Amino acid sequence: MAVLDLAISTPFAMRISCGARQNVQTPPTYARWYKDFAYTGGIPFNATRPSFVTPPLKTLRYFPLSEGPENCYIINRVPKGHYSVRVFFGLLEPGVDNEPLFEVSVEGTLIHSLKPGWTTHDDQVFVEALVFLLDGTASICFHSTGHGDPAIISIEILQVDDRAYYFGPEWGKGVILKTTSRLTCGTSKPRFDEDYSGDHWGGDRFWHPIRTFGQNADEPRSTEGSIKQASDAPNFYPEALYQSAIVSTDSQPDLAYTMDVDPNKNYSIWLHFAEIDATITDAGQRVFDVLINGDTVFEDIDVVDMSRQRYTALVLNTTKAISGRTLTITLHPKKGHAIINAIEVFQIIDAESKTSPEEVRALHALKKALGLPNRFGWNGDPCVPKEHPWSGADCHFDQSGSKWSIDGLGLDNQGLRGFLPNDISKLRNLQSLNLSGNSIHGSIPSSLGTVTSLEVLDLSYNFLNGSIPESLGQLTALRRLNLNGNSLSGRVPAALGGRLLNGASFNFTDNAGLCGIPGLPTCGPHLSAGAKVGIGFGVSLAFLLLVICSVCWYKRRQNILRAQQIAARGAPYAKSRTQLSHDIQMSRHHNHHNNARTAAENGPSLLS
Repeated sequence: MAVLDLAISTPFAMRISCGARQNVQTPPTYARWYKDFAYTGGIPFNATRPSFVTPPLKTLRYFPLSEGPENCYIINRVPKGHYSVRVFFGLLEPGVDNEPLFEVSVEGTLIHSLKPGWTTHDDQVFVEALVFLLDGTASICFHSTGHGDPAIISIEILQVDDRAYYFGPEWGKGVILKTTSRLTCGTSKPRFDEDYSGDHWGGDRFWHPIRTFGQNADEPRSTEGSIKQASDAPNFYPEALYQSAIVSTDSQPDLAYTMDVDPNKNYSIWLHFAEIDATITDAGQRVFDVLINGDTVFEDIDVVDMSRQRYTALVLNTTKAISGRTLTITLHPKKGHAIINAIEVFQIIDAESKTSPEEVRALHALKKALGLPNRFGWNGDPCVPKEHPWSGADCHFDQSGSKWSIDGLGLDNQGLRGFLPNDISKLRNLQSLNLSGNSIHGSIPSSLGTVTSLEVLDLSYNFLNGSIPESLGQLTALRRLNLNGNSLSGRVPAALGGRLLNGASFNFTDNAGLCGIPGLPTCGPHLSAGAKVGIGFGVSLAFLLLVICSVCWYKRRQNILRAQQIAARGAPYAKSRTQLSHDIQMSRHHNHHNNARTAAENGPSLLS
């Protein structure tokens, strides 16, 4: 992994003042806090700070259970890198009786569970973890446990060196280091790296003060002299961290510090030393062993010898599996007295693998299409943390792909409305889908037939309409299909009907328009799609011809009627003219007949 070029780059920093409507700056460092806009749900409220180490911010955001059991900040445009992520908790009202108890996850990995009494401990009013952010976003989620509403004052995402807190071969992108305890010894003043004027690549750590380990068995030491090799990469510890220490005494030679931890976990332990005691002038004058829960982890520690000189920082690291609930660090002197300047303890947490991004997008599309209410809490990752999966979602871990997938979805009888989106087909590992007893309308998406892993599909008692897609016949693993109680119509696909003979349980009843299998009405003659198109075209053409013939007949009829009307208007004149012609012809005929008879009577002479 490449180390960042610190000489020319500045660490990314995002500080969010939860619930704030505008950017603010806070003394004494005047750090810039961005307003809380478009990150998440929840309700802005006035903040009650549980501790003086909490940033002096005036607002918070809390998440009532009505908003859902899971609520997340999804922060975009975060450069790839290694980050210190810190969340400060708040109170709606002051007082221990009102402290909420909830859980926190980062990038889908559960890192913290608040315990009763956290408001009375300065180092418990926040959670901090070192995590790699590699996909351009940071996901920080809060999970209700039924003991009050999560309330958040601030979120900090501070970039650190890529190799910060390297502890061995197990360290890497799949590991999260959660701060369990961080102590500055021999002083009573709490400090942040900013207060120490520390390098920003250190991540602005909080150092809880411990002046003595107790029982008057030790005493503090301090110096104003400079400390060499303190602020070196990759951890950039502030120099002032080594200017105070606790030293053992003759009355109690061993120095021992005990802290509470979660059992059966691995811990990375970092011990800080610098010889600042003026009475120690050379190597060999102070030698001691370091034990963790009674087991020796470092022998013959000589700070002057190992750091090469006095007033020089020395950091030792070890990894220890702890089976019980306490971790005890003991410094056992062999020569002189023991000394220690600071202690850091991190719980080593394996980062959870995430759910397939394609399936997450499919669930978000389903959430939108069905109008899932907030009470479902579909925020963050559907499968992780494993303690808080999405309501109604069943998950399966794919070892080969190192990712989670959705193999079951049960949202029956939830009063859901809306429709089924085509994106539901992207849930390619789904074995069971139960959406029965809701008010889902529209058609069954044909793309559902591509989810060949489906064994159970129950869409009964909704308002689905249209036909059953032929593609459902491709679901060869399907052994139970309930589509009863809808408004479906048309022929049941033959492939589904044939499956009934193989012991599958299918229910198509209470759909008035379905036909084609025993128990349903008989369908009419089965026509192919081409035949149906041909018949439709023929009927349309016949209708068009009928219209054309009707129009022609109507126009011809109108012409005949018009001619008759004209003839009726001209009848008297025609009759008179016809009679006159007849009279003239009769007169001419009569005259001709008379002339012929006269000639016959007169004889041939007249003809000669």
